[in-house]
Amino acid sequence: MTRQVSTMAAITGLMMVPALALAQAPPRTSWGQADLQGIWDFRTITPLQRPEDANEFLTEEEAVTLEQEAVDRNSRLWGAESRRTEAGANVGGYNNFWMDTGTKPIETRRTSLVVDPTNGRLPELSPSGQERADARREYLGEHGADSYTDRNTSDRCIVGFNAGPPITPLAYNQNMQLFQTRNYVVIYTEMVHTPRVVPLDNRPVLDEDIRLWSGDSRGYWEGDTLVVETANFNEQRRWIPLGGVGGGVYTTADMTLVERFTRVDDGTLEYTFTVTDPGTWTRPWTLSMPMRRTDQLLFEYACHEGNYSMTGILGGKRMEELAEVGGQ
Repeated sequence: MTRQVSTMAAITGLMMVPALALAQAPPRTSWGQADLQGIWDFRTITPLQRPEDANEFLTEEEAVTLEQEAVDRNSRLWGAESRRTEAGANVGGYNNFWMDTGTKPIETRRTSLVVDPTNGRLPELSPSGQERADARREYLGEHGADSYTDRNTSDRCIVGFNAGPPITPLAYNQNMQLFQTRNYVVIYTEMVHTPRVVPLDNRPVLDEDIRLWSGDSRGYWEGDTLVVETANFNEQRRWIPLGGVGGGVYTTADMTLVERFTRVDDGTLEYTFTVTDPGTWTRPWTLSMPMRRTDQLLFEYACHEGNYSMTGILGGKRMEELAEVGGQ
């Protein structure tokens, strides 16, 4: 990881912050740093990637229409009659009661969270990334539930699918709490309750042979922006930018990440990150989105309480295999 990447991300992030917000000094801790503490809500209906036929920004009328459509959809689904799950019928994983995707596009009315490349879409896969994606899709088509190790880390309750790092909006439990001291920052996600303790004291990074599910993070301040650089991801983690890619795409253990947290006003934390992984994409890419301060408490996320979905997935596959051999 390099400070050059951080500087590029800073420029991109500043371009996305409303001019009015830039003029506001953030609140400060008792030791003088920008105070980023609080619970931050990152729900939005703005997609990760820009639809290919969309303009860069929504008009005000388009934003209002999309918000009303989201409200109407929720009302329609909440009022729908219940439907029992039937064997062999795919009615979805959860009904709308469990979903919490919000109803609003981001305040800038951008049509994607990706800001670099400027077309609002992820870069092309690198040759090795495409080869791995093709091989993974082919394997999962035949062996998607041979073992729990064939399931992704979210199915296995190891890493939350929207919890990061990096943090991306999706489905539910879309809150993050941030704590600060002089020498540490803790980034604590509602999804799977992953606490990421980030040292700010210039200590050396871990050796490359020490690999962590959430990577090894180090932080520092650039003015009032907290910069967090992360590497040394566990090879089995295979982060997937869900909601934006087709099946089979996942990152390598060599992915590096630069995140930036900027308090732009009392109620807004601008979150920007840059992913660099030549083994997956042909170039780095950057996402930027506002997180909104909330007075709501973090909800419990009980993925580990039995993880019934895993036993259901594997048990269902075993029943299919029995049926294929006539129940013998």
